Amino acid sequence: MTSFEQLVFDDNPSRLPEGLGTSEAFMEFQERLSRAARVNRSVLLIGERGTGKELAASRLHYLSTRWRQPLITLNCAALAPTLIAPELFGYEAGAFTGAEQRRLGRFEAAHQSTLFLDEIGNIPMEAQEKILRVIEYGTFERVGSTESITVDVRIIAATNANLPALADEGHFKPDLLDRLSFEVLFLPPLRERQGDIQLLTNHFAAQMAHELGRTAIPEFSDDAMNALEVYPWPGNIRELKNAVERAVYRADSERVTEIVFDPFSDPYTPSRTDTATVIETTAPAAHTAAVQDPPRAQSFREAVCDFEVKLIKQALAEARHQQRKAAERLGLTYHQFRGLYRKYRESLESGQHDSSL
Repeated sequence: MTSFEQLVFDDNPSRLPEGLGTSEAFMEFQERLSRAARVNRSVLLIGERGTGKELAASRLHYLSTRWRQPLITLNCAALAPTLIAPELFGYEAGAFTGAEQRRLGRFEAAHQSTLFLDEIGNIPMEAQEKILRVIEYGTFERVGSTESITVDVRIIAATNANLPALADEGHFKPDLLDRLSFEVLFLPPLRERQGDIQLLTNHFAAQMAHELGRTAIPEFSDDAMNALEVYPWPGNIRELKNAVERAVYRADSERVTEIVFDPFSDPYTPSRTDTATVIETTAPAAHTAAVQDPPRAQSFREAVCDFEVKLIKQALAEARHQQRKAAERLGLTYHQFRGLYRKYRESLESGQHDSSL
């Protein structure tokens, strides 16, 4: 357990932090984050939804010299634009309708600590001006006041938006972007974290089993684990957690054999097939034109397996059996390709499937 994990560990032994991983991409990110934490400058976290930006901000804070003070956070997407400035800078009584008494803002609460601004791309230009002034001079005024307040605050910001593009379009101040980007850290998406899916799956499964009062640790079948490893995870860790917890909750025993990736799949749709609860992956869209009608003696699942084996064999032949190049030809990450290869290893090496395509 890392020092950060010790800091955020709570009294429930099953609820370990979700910042877990041993992949090269994850470890490189953690190394850069640890180095940036020691420097008292603004940091910009950029990542897809569900990659753990808030957890990364927490680690930046707790590895910094400000760790003794509480981390102050604000999700800028959760407020109407007109409410962001009062929330950040506070306000005086009578500053606007409903302001019955003075209220301190997040900047004052974060004095000598860290302020985490999530979804910073949602902040209106007027508030951006005031944030820029705080970064440059360490001063601001509450809404409805002319009194200057001095604070010492380190800002960590996060977004999945393209801030340079927003700046070019006039929706984000270039000067503020420059000030925020002393260091820019890109969180690796789950699909690029080779080897971490199984680790996270076991962690989330153990959490869910504990919550359900089960004593046995859930075990995933090879097909179920392969499906988890090759799925692209557009929702990243958050989506993986939901899928794993759902699978454990629905399993009738400690062995999990079925993964439902899309909980909105309608079981009453007439065209529904057994693949609505997916434990196997279909071929990339670029190759679907090569699909031929399967023999009627085969089930749908058998036909899909045959087709996937043929695609893998063809890609390997074209790439001279270099698996990374074969993965690129199929539009897969290397980790996704390896998951499929392990799934069909016996068929690929025995040659029992027809390799022609």
